[in-house]
Amino acid sequence: MKPKHIFIVISVLSFFLILGLSALWNPLKYLLILHLPLVLIGVYDIFQKKHSILRNYPLVGHFRFLLESFRSEIQQYFVETETEGTPVNRQFRSLIYSRSKQQNSTTPFGSKMHMYANGYECMTHSMYPKNKKEMNHDPRVTFGGKDCTQPYSASILNISAMSFGSLSQNAILAMSKGAGIGGFAHNTGEGGVSPYHIEGGGDLIWQIGTGYFGCRNEEGNFDETKFTKMAHHPHIKMIELKLSQGAKPGHGGILPASKNTIEISNIRGVEPHTEVHSPPYHTAFTNADEMMLFIQKLRKLSGGKPIGFKLCVGSKDEFIDLCKSMVKLNITPDFITVDGGEGGTGAAPVEFSNSMGMPLRESLWFVFKTLRQYHLKDEIKLIASGKVFSAFHMIRLMALGADTINSARAMMMAVGCIHALKCNTNKCPVGVATQDKSLMRGLDVKSKSVRVANFHEATILAFVELLIAAGLSDVSHLRRKHILHRLGPNNMVSYEELYP
Repeated sequence: MKPKHIFIVISVLSFFLILGLSALWNPLKYLLILHLPLVLIGVYDIFQKKHSILRNYPLVGHFRFLLESFRSEIQQYFVETETEGTPVNRQFRSLIYSRSKQQNSTTPFGSKMHMYANGYECMTHSMYPKNKKEMNHDPRVTFGGKDCTQPYSASILNISAMSFGSLSQNAILAMSKGAGIGGFAHNTGEGGVSPYHIEGGGDLIWQIGTGYFGCRNEEGNFDETKFTKMAHHPHIKMIELKLSQGAKPGHGGILPASKNTIEISNIRGVEPHTEVHSPPYHTAFTNADEMMLFIQKLRKLSGGKPIGFKLCVGSKDEFIDLCKSMVKLNITPDFITVDGGEGGTGAAPVEFSNSMGMPLRESLWFVFKTLRQYHLKDEIKLIASGKVFSAFHMIRLMALGADTINSARAMMMAVGCIHALKCNTNKCPVGVATQDKSLMRGLDVKSKSVRVANFHEATILAFVELLIAAGLSDVSHLRRKHILHRLGPNNMVSYEELYP
C-alpha cells in the first residue's frame, strides 16, 4: 500500500473511531475539531504538485520541512565541534562573546586545535619576553601620505564596512557608540553616512561604492557638491573608495527590497521598497590613471583627508598597472584596504562567495610586495580585512604587511549576533541584520555599545601580550619569521618560506 493510501485509510478509520467513542463519552467529539483540519491538509497535500514529498507522504512530510528550518541551529548547538563550524566556529564565537561581556575568556585543559594537522599555525615565542610595563598598550597608526593635510591616528583594530540597511539602526548606533568609547574607527559601508553613524559619536571611515550612495545625482553618478558637503563632517576621518569586496568581488552590493525602507532609500537616494543593486563598476573612472586622478580629486574636495581604496585582489596585472600609474602621475592613495575572498556579507551569490577572489593572506602579501617593488609602501598604509576574530589573526596579517586590521563579523557578534545565518532574510532574531522594528527593539544600544568597546579593548590587550611573549617591544618589529605554518606531520615552515 502506498503512503498516501495509508494516510487515507488511517484518516477514515480514526474519524469513525472518534465518532463512535464520542457516543460513549461526549467530550471526545472535540477531537474531531482537531482531526478535520489535519485531514484537510493531508488531502491538499495529495493533490498539490509543488512538493513531491508531500504528494507521496501527506501530512507527515511537513515534519521534514520543520526539521530543515531548524537545521543551522541544530548544527551549531548539538552537532559541530568547537573548531569545525563555519563560517565562524564555536571556539571563536565563544571568545568574542566572553570578551565583549568581560567574562573569563581563558581555556581549560589545553588547546582544542589539531596541532599536527596541515594548516595549523602558531607564533614563535622568545626566551626573553618584554616587560609589560614598558609596552604601549594602545598602539596606533597614523594615516596620511605626502598630499594629506588632515592625517588620522587610528587604532590597529577597527570596525569593517557594514552599511545601514544591511544592519539595523540599533546595531549601527551600538557600533558607533562603542567605537567612540574605545577610541577606534567605524567604516560606514557603501550605504552612506546615516544619522545613526553620526549620533553614535565615533570616528567614521566613509566608504563610497559604485552606487555613490550619499553623493550621487539622479542618474546614479558621482555628485561633487553632495560629496564635499558630507566629506567635511568632523566625524568623518577618512574616505574609502570601494572597488570590490571579498565576499562578492566584481558583483556589486545587494540590498533586498524588504530592507529598503523609506528612511534608507532617502539616505541612499534610491526608490524605496525595491531591491537595490550597486553596479559592479564605477562610472567616475574606467582605468588606472583616471582612478588616481579621481582619488586626488576626492582628497582635494574633502579638504585633505586621507583617501584610500578597498579591493579584493583578482587580476594581479591590474594592481601592478595601478602602481605604475601612481609612479607615473605621482599620485598615491593614503591607504589600501585588502579584503580577502573569505570576507562576509549579508547577501551574495554562492558562486561569488565560494569561488571568486583571492584569499586574504596571499593577496595581502602580493599587495605589500608590489608596493615595496615600486617604492610606494612608505606612502601607503595597508588595512587587512577578512575573518579576524582574535589577536593571533591580527598578528599573522601584520606579519604579512598589514598596518591595521578591520573586523566585521566579530563586531557583529560583540553587538549580539548569534550566527543565525538569516542576514539575507530580514529576520535576524537578535535585531542586528534586519529592518524589522519588532526584532530590532531587542538590541539595547547602551549595553551593546559597551560590549563592542570591551571586545576591542580585550583583543588589543591580547595582541600586546602576544608581542610581549615574542620578545617584541613594538609591532613594527614583527616579521614573517615569527609565524609558523604546518605543511605536513613533520614539516613546519615560517611565513618567510611560505610567502617568499
